[in-house]
Amino acid sequence: MLTMRVLWLHGPILAASPAALPHPDATAQRRFVFLLLPNFTLLPFAGALDCLRIANRMAGSTLFTWRLAGDGGTPVACSAGPAFAVDMDLTETDRDDTIVVCGGIDVADATSKRVMNWLRRESRRGAAVGGLCTGAHVLAEAGLLDGRRATIHWENQDSFTEDFPDVKLTKSVFVTDGPRLTAAGGTASIDLMLKLIADAHGEDLANAVADQLIYSAIRTDADVQRLSVPTRIGVRHPKLAQVIRMMEGATEDPVSPSAMAADVGLSTRQLERLFRRYLGKSPKRYYMDLRLQKARNLLMQTDMSVINVALACGFTSPSHFSKCYRALYHITPYRERGSHADRPAPRLSV
Repeated sequence: MLTMRVLWLHGPILAASPAALPHPDATAQRRFVFLLLPNFTLLPFAGALDCLRIANRMAGSTLFTWRLAGDGGTPVACSAGPAFAVDMDLTETDRDDTIVVCGGIDVADATSKRVMNWLRRESRRGAAVGGLCTGAHVLAEAGLLDGRRATIHWENQDSFTEDFPDVKLTKSVFVTDGPRLTAAGGTASIDLMLKLIADAHGEDLANAVADQLIYSAIRTDADVQRLSVPTRIGVRHPKLAQVIRMMEGATEDPVSPSAMAADVGLSTRQLERLFRRYLGKSPKRYYMDLRLQKARNLLMQTDMSVINVALACGFTSPSHFSKCYRALYHITPYRERGSHADRPAPRLSV
């Protein structure tokens, strides 16, 4: 396995600022400790870290420092394959540090008791704690998000809601709630870091960092993760998009397509025509596929029983659920769960 030790990962690279920026207070340094979990997703980690490096370069001084941590202090492989050498085991951090958990594929298996105990201890000592990608799962498992707002990658939202009902889950690209920080994955970590840079040293510096990244669409915590329904499905019909949003919001307690049609001022026949014209299937079929996709996520990502998965996706009959699931995925829910347990690497692609 290739182990990567890249200079910019282990310390700031400084250069004279190419922009005429107000000189920040270089004494107000902030250190980040990035905890790398096995199979962490590379892009959120690299995006967050490079924001700090570029902020130092643009400011012409060391505003941010960082260390990489791993359970056991040994190299940690990301989901893309390469392994990264770390600077420290799960040892004591400074009170003013910010710990950032970098999650990714199969995060539940990567959430060890030792990691959770370390996060609880360091948060009690005063460290801020955040999670990138599926890192929010680890924070929630440790009880650090109870009663707080948070976010996680959209693919993991269904399972997260079932596992952690005490967390106020949002669909935002990132969330800051006191000393808890969460970003949804992908480039959302860049938005979070730009927010932290702006809060600490002003928007001019954050904008200069974004320019260096050629990052022209900075998002706030008011922005949601997924594309709008019309963009996602390639359809601009407003009433069709409205019905699809209704379907996505009612997978546990299904509503009849005819009732949805009436709610948006369409007849059942008109709704049928719109679905077949733009999506090539009936409203009933589209709705069923949505519910079964949610069921597959829950089977893959949680330990919920198959019966509870069925109920969470609006199926009151386990046999009907199994029949519908097999028709779409060519495997029963029970075999899907068993085959997933036997796999060395789950299908989650965050």
